[in-house]
Amino acid sequence: MRIGFLHSLIRRDDKLLLEELESRPEAEVVRLDSRTLDFDVARLDQIEVDVVLSRCLGHQQSVAIATLLEAGGTRVLNSSSVTRLCGSKLATSAALAKNKIPQPQVRLAFSPSSALSSIEEMGYPVVVKPDMGSWGRLLAKINDRDAAEAVLEHKDVLGSFQHSVIYIQEYVPKAGRDIRAFVVGGECVAAIYRSSDHWITNTARGAKASACGVTDDIGGLAVKTVDAVGGDIVAVDLFESERGLLVNEVNHTMEFKNSIEPTGVNIPAAIVDHVLAVASGGSHV
Repeated sequence: MRIGFLHSLIRRDDKLLLEELESRPEAEVVRLDSRTLDFDVARLDQIEVDVVLSRCLGHQQSVAIATLLEAGGTRVLNSSSVTRLCGSKLATSAALAKNKIPQPQVRLAFSPSSALSSIEEMGYPVVVKPDMGSWGRLLAKINDRDAAEAVLEHKDVLGSFQHSVIYIQEYVPKAGRDIRAFVVGGECVAAIYRSSDHWITNTARGAKASACGVTDDIGGLAVKTVDAVGGDIVAVDLFESERGLLVNEVNHTMEFKNSIEPTGVNIPAAIVDHVLAVASGGSHV
């Protein structure tokens, strides 16, 4: 079977996936570099593959290419709709709320003045995030009104169009760690703690990964979250709080290279197993 591997820059995670795919005798890997692709809209079926695994870093490119491939009848993992939803914190939070998935309190504002009012009503500290972004970039923990006014003024004057939507999240004390749960084909296959002395616990910002057992609570909430947002291959970030587990974010192009050793789970093999099952018509989400 022909497996399309959509990519831009190839990270260590992508190399692991390619190595796993290329070790499977039944799989013929077709590399699709987003930087060189050229689609003829009159011939959307020009790429002949059984399924495409999307690992493209650029959000807009991922959505656009998946949309074109799907219009030509090709299944993409993750789909354009899932990529579009999970790429927006606003859309993700709305989907979680609609499906009654526990999450930190979130407020959306569309001007500095309304954002300041929302923050004051929520109470300090809060976290302000861009609607679209990853790796813990452009997050601001706001501890008081002076900081709120400064950050909101900077977003208003210097920010791009993305900063016109102000995403405000309750700050959840998390004892120096959060949980990342990996869901593949509707199953929570592994989970890690991400620990750091900093309040941002992304491994891209230096947090350390360690094993976290997949309990019924963790696995159950992760799978319910994926049911709410869709997706074949996603990571669900969870906070431990006094109110129980809360869903922070959902990642549709998950990184896992630092999680294989502490968990003892061959995550790329699990992903490839699911991709091949979908390609053969044996599984879908």
